[in-house]
Amino acid sequence: MREEKLKIYDELVAQCSRFERKGKTMPYTSANGHMFSLFNKENEIGIRISKEVQEKYIKEYNTTIFKSYNAVMRGYILINDKMLEDKNNIVRLLNESYDYVMSLEAK
Repeated sequence: MREEKLKIYDELVAQCSRFERKGKTMPYTSANGHMFSLFNKENEIGIRISKEVQEKYIKEYNTTIFKSYNAVMRGYILINDKMLEDKNNIVRLLNESYDYVMSLEAK
């Protein structure tokens, strides 16, 4: 299960030319000093987005706030299985997430 889900995460990130996947044991993406996607130990994908987009996706896809290691990841949504049915949309969301963290003050 982990390898299958990790492969999906890697394939999604690989379609985004402006950033790359980092991390060996905890795969993630980051830019401008901010992490913006994460693959956790529960084999779940979380993506960080603006509050407005977050609310839209939570309603539209019946998803929730993303948690990792029992901690609520503020600004992240859980990419559920229904959302993964449209991989092009997730690639678009990853790119939107990248743009979002690039608009934040650098860490």
